[in-house]
Amino acid sequence: MELVRSIGAWPSGERDAAMARVGALGLEPALVDQAGPLRPGGTEAVLEVVDAQYGGILTDAASVLVVCRQWLRRADGTVVAGGTTVDVRLRRAHPRWTVTALHPAAPGAPAAAPGEAARRVLAAGPAIELPPAAAADVRSGEVHTSVLEALLELARKHRLAVSVVRSGHPLKVFGTDRPSDHPRGRAVDVWRIDGHAVVDPATPRRLVESVMRAAAAAGSYNVGGPFLLSGGTAGQFFSDATHRDHVHMGFRT
Repeated sequence: MELVRSIGAWPSGERDAAMARVGALGLEPALVDQAGPLRPGGTEAVLEVVDAQYGGILTDAASVLVVCRQWLRRADGTVVAGGTTVDVRLRRAHPRWTVTALHPAAPGAPAAAPGEAARRVLAAGPAIELPPAAAADVRSGEVHTSVLEALLELARKHRLAVSVVRSGHPLKVFGTDRPSDHPRGRAVDVWRIDGHAVVDPATPRRLVESVMRAAAAAGSYNVGGPFLLSGGTAGQFFSDATHRDHVHMGFRT
């Protein structure tokens, strides 16, 4: 998160000092060149990290998905709201893990005519909270209707904070050669439910479990989270270290 803030936020007149800020963290300054949408033109920027969740974790390597909102001041004084999600790759090092690469989200262009489910999700307000990259994914028309309809169904009873839909997620299930459902627009991750972070030990287990079961009932064939649930079809529920901080819902179509 420190790295993303160092690149994506700068006081007036210091946009070009990003490499020095990154170097001061003990990281490779050239990482700035991989930051893409974190580095729009402008005289000043502030950045909020909405969430940081695992995209995958192994013994010696990890992916952390840093979800950001950004506000940019242009030369004419106007302020533009934006943001992105960055897949930050790390490897184990001493005395701490170090960053090896950045992969910012690349949502598709907005669709000329978003479908009904997409319009309803985008208009759902606080019931379905979408960070910038996730909202752009929905606007692109590249998210399957099954994902959108499941979100709408779950939002009838819960307030959901989405972290990742399609872009900003590893293309393959981390550490494997299997394609992830996310880049294909067939999955969504939720990091907060009814104001409670999934990763927070104080969050009631029954709340997380109820959403996981509701996701399965809404058609998800692959529901992951911090708890391994019984029931469902074979392999429908799973839990591992990567999914301790969010609920994953995957769909076949």
